[in-house]
Amino acid sequence: MASEAVCSHRDPMLKKRDDFEDILEERRNSSDLRYALKCYTPVLYKQLTPCTASDLKNMVLCSTQVHFVIAQVSKETGAAPEEVQAEASSILEEMAHRLQLGPIRFFAFVLCKVFKTLFRSVCVNEEGIQRLQQSIHEHPVVLLPSHRSYMDFLLMSYILYTYDLALPVIAAGMDFMGMKILGEMLRMSGAFFIRRSFGGDKLYWAVFSEYVRTMLKTGFAPVEFFLEGTRSRTSKSLTPKLGLLNIVMEPFLKGEVFDVALVPVSISYERILEESLYARELLGVPKPKESTSGLFKARKVLSENYGSIHVYFGQPVSVRSLAEGRVQRGQFNLIPRHIPRRPSEDVQGFVNDSAYQLLRAQEENMVLKPWVLLSSLLLQNHHQNQNQNQRRGGGMMMEELSEGAVWLRELCRQYGAFLHWPDHVPPAEVVSSSLDLHRGLVTISDGRVHLNLGHGAQKGAGLTAEEELLSQAVIILSCASYRNQALHVFVRPALLATALQAAGSAHKQDVFNTFNFLRNMFANEFILCPGAAVQDFEEACFLLMKTGVVLMEQEEVLVTENGHRTITFLTSILDPFLQGYQVVCRFLCEASTESLTEAQFVPAVRTFIVRLLLSGRLRYSEVLSSDLQKNALAALQRLGAVHKLKREAEPATLKVNTVMVNSLEDTLGGKLPTVKPVASRL
Repeated sequence: MASEAVCSHRDPMLKKRDDFEDILEERRNSSDLRYALKCYTPVLYKQLTPCTASDLKNMVLCSTQVHFVIAQVSKETGAAPEEVQAEASSILEEMAHRLQLGPIRFFAFVLCKVFKTLFRSVCVNEEGIQRLQQSIHEHPVVLLPSHRSYMDFLLMSYILYTYDLALPVIAAGMDFMGMKILGEMLRMSGAFFIRRSFGGDKLYWAVFSEYVRTMLKTGFAPVEFFLEGTRSRTSKSLTPKLGLLNIVMEPFLKGEVFDVALVPVSISYERILEESLYARELLGVPKPKESTSGLFKARKVLSENYGSIHVYFGQPVSVRSLAEGRVQRGQFNLIPRHIPRRPSEDVQGFVNDSAYQLLRAQEENMVLKPWVLLSSLLLQNHHQNQNQNQRRGGGMMMEELSEGAVWLRELCRQYGAFLHWPDHVPPAEVVSSSLDLHRGLVTISDGRVHLNLGHGAQKGAGLTAEEELLSQAVIILSCASYRNQALHVFVRPALLATALQAAGSAHKQDVFNTFNFLRNMFANEFILCPGAAVQDFEEACFLLMKTGVVLMEQEEVLVTENGHRTITFLTSILDPFLQGYQVVCRFLCEASTESLTEAQFVPAVRTFIVRLLLSGRLRYSEVLSSDLQKNALAALQRLGAVHKLKREAEPATLKVNTVMVNSLEDTLGGKLPTVKPVASRL
C-alpha cells in the first residue's frame, strides 16, 4: 500500500512525553511592559536573504511565474498586460502582511493581560521549543497548528515571542479584514489574508502561491497555516486541505531548497472560549461576522475561568525524508518550472498521505484533560437514561462518576493517550474541580451530576417543544465537543468493537471485513490514513488484546468475560455516528430529492431529524450536528450512492441511488433506528 511508509503501525503505549513549562508563571511575577519591550533577537534561517515586506512584494511581482500567468490571462481575456499587472499588484496589496515589531510588542503586552485573566496556565513543551529553534536555523520552517479556537494564531505568536523565536507569517481568512483597525494590526503582526475560495482565478492563484513560496525560499520567516483549513467546531480533526501544503512542499520538490521542516503543533484547551457559539453554529445559527465592535462586546468572557492550555510542538518532519522513495523529483525538470502545472498523481498521493500523517501527529500530542473523560461518561449515561425511558438528565452519582473516570483514565493511558490528570490529587477532587470549571454544562443536586439541559429553557418562558429540544442540543453538542477530543484514542478500537457485534461471526476475516466497511464509511468523520485499513485493524486488535478485552483463538476474535465493560463503552462512542449516518440515508430515500441541492440538504435533513427526535424515534441529539450531516453526505457521494447533477445556470442537485443507499443503511445497522439498546440493534 502506498501509504504504509507514512502511516506505520506503532505501539502507542511506548510514547515518550516532554516536560512542560507554564509561561504565564513568570508573567504573573514581573512587569508585562518590560516583557513587551524586551530585547528581541531571534535565531534566523542561516541562508536568510534579508528583505523587507515591500521587497518581498516586488520579488513576487517580478517573478517569472507571475509574468507568465499575466501573459496568459492577458491573451485569454484580451486585457492589456499592464491592466493584468495592475490587477496582480492589487491582489498582492490586499493579501500581503506588513510585519513590524511595534504592533507585535503591543500585542505581547495586551495578550499578557488577557491570558493571565482567562487562563490558569499556558504550558509549552520545552524540548519542542528547542527542536523548533534548531529547525528555524537549519531549514525553511512551516508551522502547522491544530485549529480549535480563534485564539490559536495569537497564542502561537505569543509563545514564539516569549521564547525569542522568529515570528511566523500566518495565512488568515479575509473575514478578519472587516475588523478595520484590528485587521490592520494583525497584518502588521504577520497575518497575510487570503480569500476562502478562488478556484478558477488563475491570476489570484499565481500571486498567492508565488508569495508563499518566495517567503519560504528566502527564509523571510516561518510560514504558519492550519492544515484543516478552518476551525473545527466539533473538536475533531477535519479532513486536511491540500492546497497550501502542496505550495510549501513545491520549493523542495523543484530543488529550490535543500529541505523544508513541517512542524505539527497541538493546542489543547481545558475549556474552549467558543463552546456554545460552535454548538449553535452546528444547529444552523449563522456565525457572527468578525468585527472590532463584536470583539469588544465579547469582553465579558474576561470574567470567566477557562482553565489551562497545553501547547505541544511536535517533532519537525523533513519533507526530504517523507519524499524519499515516494516522489521522483526529476519529473519537475521536464517542463520549465515557471509554467504552472497540476501535481502528478504520485505527487498528489504523496501530499495527501503526508497531510494525514501530520494530522495524526497533531492528534497524538493533544493533551486530554479530566473533563474529556467526564463528558464522555455523562453523555453515555444520558443516552442510557433516555433508552430506559428515564427523565432527561437523570445524571450519575458523584461516586459513580469518580469511579468511572478512574476506570476510563486507566483505559486512556493503556491506549497511549496524552492525559493530564494530577495523580497526587484524590480522584474525587479532580472530578469536582473539573465539574466546577464546566458548571455551565452540568449541575449537581442531591449528590447527582446532571447535564444542564434546563439551562436554555430557564432563560425564556413558553418555549415550543422544538425550541426546548434545540436549547438542550446546545448543551449536548457542547459536551460532545469535549468527548470528541478523545476520539482519536478510541476510534480504531471502537470500530473493532462495533465490528465484533455487527459481523455476525467471530472469524477474523469476517470481523475485518465489517471493520473495513465501517472505516471506509467514516473516512470523512475521523482521521484514518488512506490505504491503512490493515494497520488500523492490527492496532485495534493489539490494544484490545493488550488490555484483556479480546482473545485470538484459531483465527477467531473472542470477547473475554472481563472485556464487556470496555466493549460497551467503545460501541457507545460510535453509536451517535452510526445513527446519524442511518438517518441521513433514510432521509435521502424518503425525501423528494429530485430538486434537492446541497445548500438545501442541511436545513431539510435537520427538519427531518427534529421531527424524529420529538416523536421519540431517535435518541441522539448529536445527530442534529450539521458537521455530521455533511460528512455523511460526503461519504455517500464518495461511495457513489449519491451524485451531483449539474445543470446549466442552475445549482447542482442531488441524485440518489436509493437501492445503494438502502443497502448502506442496512449494513450500518438496519432501518430507521428506534430507542432500543445498541446490542439488540446490532
